[in-house]
Amino acid sequence: MTNVAPNTEQPASPQLGSPQLGTAVVNGASAALPAWCPPWAERLGDAYLSGTSCVFLVHGNVRDLVPLGPADGQPPAGWGTAPDFLARELFGRWDIVLAYDVGKGLRPLAGPDAARLRTMVQWLTERMGNAANWPRDPDQAIAAIDALLERNLIDPPEQRKRIAVVLDYGQYLAPTGDAASSARAGAGRLVRMLSWATNPLLRRVNVAIVLLTDSLVEMHPALVTNPAVTTISVPLPNAEERERFAVFTASAAGVAGGLTLESLRAVITMSARDGSPPDGPEFAAKKKDLIERSCQGLIEFIQPRLTLDAVAGHAEAKNRLESDARAIKRGQFESAPMGYLICGPVGTGKSFIAECYAGSVGIPCAVLKNFRSKYVGETEGNLEHALDVLRGLGPVVVVIDEADAALGNRQSDGDSGTSARVFSMIARQMGDTRYRGKIVWMLLTSRPDLLPIDLKRQGRAEVHIPLFYPHDQAEMDAMFTAMARKCHAKLAPGLPGPIDLDLGLSGADIESVVLAAKRKGLERAADAGQPNPESISAEDFRAALDDFMPSAQGLEKEMQEIAAVLECTEKRFLPERWKEQVGKPGGRAHLQERLAAIREVIGS
Repeated sequence: MTNVAPNTEQPASPQLGSPQLGTAVVNGASAALPAWCPPWAERLGDAYLSGTSCVFLVHGNVRDLVPLGPADGQPPAGWGTAPDFLARELFGRWDIVLAYDVGKGLRPLAGPDAARLRTMVQWLTERMGNAANWPRDPDQAIAAIDALLERNLIDPPEQRKRIAVVLDYGQYLAPTGDAASSARAGAGRLVRMLSWATNPLLRRVNVAIVLLTDSLVEMHPALVTNPAVTTISVPLPNAEERERFAVFTASAAGVAGGLTLESLRAVITMSARDGSPPDGPEFAAKKKDLIERSCQGLIEFIQPRLTLDAVAGHAEAKNRLESDARAIKRGQFESAPMGYLICGPVGTGKSFIAECYAGSVGIPCAVLKNFRSKYVGETEGNLEHALDVLRGLGPVVVVIDEADAALGNRQSDGDSGTSARVFSMIARQMGDTRYRGKIVWMLLTSRPDLLPIDLKRQGRAEVHIPLFYPHDQAEMDAMFTAMARKCHAKLAPGLPGPIDLDLGLSGADIESVVLAAKRKGLERAADAGQPNPESISAEDFRAALDDFMPSAQGLEKEMQEIAAVLECTEKRFLPERWKEQVGKPGGRAHLQERLAAIREVIGS
């Protein structure tokens, strides 16, 4: 059993150790933890041994299962909650482990050891009275814990107890808020916790206070930013931890990325009940449902059905994306970009090409949905949870549509700094090179000029791919053929034929023309009492094309095209006419002037 075994002969120098591991604690050196122990437990032990803090803020995936194991580094014998792990493993040899949350109140934690529990209850009863009268109110409970720690400090050294306090659901004890709101509610609790962290006497004896919280942003910033409080993140389980748990439950874990162990157990149980294989499509569907529900609708998962072969046109963009997809499939993550900026006028297929790219790599595609909330701190909490899931999922393609509106900027815009904090969290994750090739960001927007330059720089969304309407007859033919296939229609031989490129037809426009032509053929056949036609005739096609009126938003489309040209990072992505304009002396400057003029006219 891995646990904290402080040195009672030197109470002024708190130490960790585990005699059952056969490693003595000498001069503050901790015993090595078994391989099955979670990494966050080792970080907590190291932080405690440093003597700089006795208050630890453990956040993130704290509601998941944690291994509970035997001695001598053997595989874990079971799994339990984080408080279980702290009581049985990390503080398994401490005299008192006292837990509190606003739902259950104060209670000792002794694991399965009945004798240890009786000893704890007896000692606590002598100091706080009968257990039935222990306070449940947060203010009174924290005050009782404070009195307990103070009394332990003044006891003679030989009578002092090794006390660990586990405060679960810490966000309800010291919630985020400004100084004014804190003064009205919970100020006493917050001040006591800060005093524990900064009290040098507590740091010299064997006392540890652990706060567990789901989201760090829900905790009061005075506690989070205090240098005497050690914050420790609990990530989603990695592949090794999932495999260990899956072996324990006699199943597979290779396709369980993004699941907590608790969710993995639920999926395995459902699969066993249904008789479906643990790596089949049913497992993937259950996994998708559980992750989406755990993210409270913040992330939607799309299992790509198509690859880049299904994309019509955009030849050079496809070549670059296919090359990067092959690199990721080969595991050459270092050569893969951190992300892409896919831009261009509306209707050019930005979302479609992003999904097809994920299909070519063979990884899930996650759409980051609206994570903003009207409640203070909830937006940041939502985003933090979504990012935790994405980090556990990798490799994954993350699609953010309308990125210029979704991601915000460094300006607060009267929202108490929420937009600035959201922007900072996204930018920090996008620039984390540890996830190169594992989290591939795809920012989609028709207005890349409105996207902050911080997100578009190298090392974040570093490859900027502009998409344009079909710009030659070959691409127009390919687009009409692709849209006919999508609409379950067939064009008669010779169609579409010459198309006026000045019409500026988008992919959505072409789909609309094909559907209109198909509908005309069906209506005429029905009126004549004939069977449905096998293909779209030239007559119906020309009638639908002549009847179609493209959008009148000419200036807006021109603005979006120019913005895409100016954002392009490789000239080969551009159609010939744009290459010529950019290649002229002062060509880019002229385009920038035109963009500014259009923006002034339309007021954008």
